[in-house]
Amino acid sequence: MIGGYANAQGETVITPKVEKFPNKPITIIVPFGVGGALDLVARLIETESLKHINQPMIIVNRPGASGSIGWNELVDANPDGYTIGISSSEIFLNPLYSVTKYNYPTALDPIAQIATAPLLMVVRADQPWQNISDLTNYAIQNPGKLKFSHSGIGTQNHILGEAFSKMSNIKMKQVPFQSASKAMAALLGGHVQIAIVNPASANEYLKSGMIKVLAVAGEERMTDPLFANVPTFKEQGLNLVFTGRFGIAAPKDIPTEVKNQLAENLKAIITTPEFKKNIESMGLQYNYLGVEDSKNKWLLDNKMLTEAVYETGIIDLIDAERQ
Repeated sequence: MIGGYANAQGETVITPKVEKFPNKPITIIVPFGVGGALDLVARLIETESLKHINQPMIIVNRPGASGSIGWNELVDANPDGYTIGISSSEIFLNPLYSVTKYNYPTALDPIAQIATAPLLMVVRADQPWQNISDLTNYAIQNPGKLKFSHSGIGTQNHILGEAFSKMSNIKMKQVPFQSASKAMAALLGGHVQIAIVNPASANEYLKSGMIKVLAVAGEERMTDPLFANVPTFKEQGLNLVFTGRFGIAAPKDIPTEVKNQLAENLKAIITTPEFKKNIESMGLQYNYLGVEDSKNKWLLDNKMLTEAVYETGIIDLIDAERQ
């Protein structure tokens, strides 16, 4: 509505029309392919959007370059609140070991954290290995025969596979894909022997008995009954902890009032019991954080992952893979 007020001189000053936010569809950029965990989380948000904010959300998948293609598009988007993106821990990793168009931790703002998930090492159910020790012994006796799939060069999934090889003193060939679903398809098709994925990408195959999980890369075992009996890497003698985080990010410089309303709209979706139940049914651990808490966690994760990449020498492995 257009309004006005009288200034000190008695003149009428017309105030501009203020549009209610949102008044049109919101685009969600998913920086990985269809069927992966980030895509599934985005589709949960999309499903609930009309119910809670009276506007649809439109998912746009932009896979490639371990998420950088999608996040570049997000940074370049109009900062009006109508383009947001799914974020993952790779948002901190990509600028560390490659020349990216932007430094995402400073070029984007976190709006919400949705869930967390430790990574898993999975194999086909018909393989003889029951634990990490079995797998390591096989690799030692059969050098060069193990390949592992993951969702992109430089992702946490890739780093976990390389770190496992390094700590176990074995050699595995890495096979990158543009999404976790394709990494799983390669495993199920027998093209690789191992896949590094998150629980959301593995739970249906585990339920159907097609795969087994050798280790979970968390500080502790998962509470989800489906994964509760899976030992951690740490329990099996390897100090490997890689936990993915799923959140919402947006371009910098969104007007404060729009950013606050966007955050409230997302909160209305994410904090419903039904949404929480659906997240947990995917094998993810529900862990909602609002704007300020997400920002604090964002800064902490950036610091911790930067230190981990340099301290473990993973950056050298990534550089070698790209040569």
